[in-house]
Amino acid sequence: MGTLGSLRRKAVATAAAVGALALVVGCGGSDDSATGGGEKDGKVTITMGMYGVMGIKETGLLEQYEKENPNVDIKAEIAGDEQTYYTALQTRLAAGKGLKDIQGIEIGRAKEITETQADKFVDFADVPGTDHFLPWKESQISTEDGKVLGLGTDIGPMAVCYRKDYFEKAGLPTDREEVAKLWEGDWKKYVEVGRTFKTGFKGGDVAYMDAASGLFNAMVYGYPEQYYDDKGELIYDSNPAVKEAWNLSADAAEDGLTAKLRQFQPGWDPGLANGTFATAVCPAWMLSHISEKAGDANKGKWDVAKAPKGANWGGSFLGVVEQSPVKEEAKKLVAWLTAPEQQAHIFKEIGNIPSSREALDSPDVKNAKSEYFSGAPIGRIFGAAAQEIPDKQVLGRKDGTIKDTFSQGLALIEQGDASRDEAWKTTGERIEKAVG
Repeated sequence: MGTLGSLRRKAVATAAAVGALALVVGCGGSDDSATGGGEKDGKVTITMGMYGVMGIKETGLLEQYEKENPNVDIKAEIAGDEQTYYTALQTRLAAGKGLKDIQGIEIGRAKEITETQADKFVDFADVPGTDHFLPWKESQISTEDGKVLGLGTDIGPMAVCYRKDYFEKAGLPTDREEVAKLWEGDWKKYVEVGRTFKTGFKGGDVAYMDAASGLFNAMVYGYPEQYYDDKGELIYDSNPAVKEAWNLSADAAEDGLTAKLRQFQPGWDPGLANGTFATAVCPAWMLSHISEKAGDANKGKWDVAKAPKGANWGGSFLGVVEQSPVKEEAKKLVAWLTAPEQQAHIFKEIGNIPSSREALDSPDVKNAKSEYFSGAPIGRIFGAAAQEIPDKQVLGRKDGTIKDTFSQGLALIEQGDASRDEAWKTTGERIEKAVG
């Protein structure tokens, strides 16, 4: 895994460059064709729309598929921002044009797709060789009548990324096994370690964690139900798991344990580069971003420890639209890209944790270590975390929107703009307005 850090940085840089182009070209809506793909003179063109760093383009898999299938030409566009990507996807699905043959689907959008757009995507239920996924992963993209609208790429088992040098200055253990024992089994212990850190740290203005919202997400995603019940009813305001996560996150905010830097929002990247905070709750896919933005100057200062409890935050799927003139070829490509071997390859190159049971058990995944994160055995840490994720994961139509709204509500507390009760009330009003 000696090349993992550099490949991750290359992947993020590639996504950023291509994403800038995709947001202009890929989301402009000027394409009057159904999908852009097709077949001519025995040559098949398959178009793909993706976002972020899914690892499919960045790790050379598309070139490999084209080499093994010389009659196939793949054209992929990558948007750096998933929110912009999804807004464009919704517009194109409604218009019935400008789509790609293959579209990426983020987990927070899966329920809305299965409930409102099922007729727009092909069924993968009978595609051979696709029975290797974690059972809860496939269920997230399945309709009530058994239609499977896509195949899983990665998942987001969580750990805690921490700065060893800062822990040492605070008089805390630095060994990842000892650090994990500090908060084992309870997120309240994680916050308590933060209080110890704040009291003991000598060496400048450094916060214990980046933002309260990271802690909140880690807690709620450890339960089978978060914002909706299995009947599709909103339960965020009555779910004890949500209220528990809110109150503990508010405790951290009120106690001054956070740097007030929401993940992926302005200020967070400079915070990584400047060492503004000592810990961040990190799904597996976040490691590539941290290593890129924290930079070479902080290589070896970061490490990864087991989270207090298992949870899943994030993950994606690839679906094929019904309007594609090359549906069968596109389905074959999706099945190949999400096969155990390819998922293991993506993990080995940039660290995205596979959603395939077989890939999770492969030596390339189980034995993987991260040079950037002090040689942390990320395959073992995140692989074990994946096994702790609840088998049942109830998703709702507006999970992504609600998650973002709760993050904004906690930011009100961090900034001193509202008490926790006032912020809870404001968050509820914003959710009702956003989702009805």
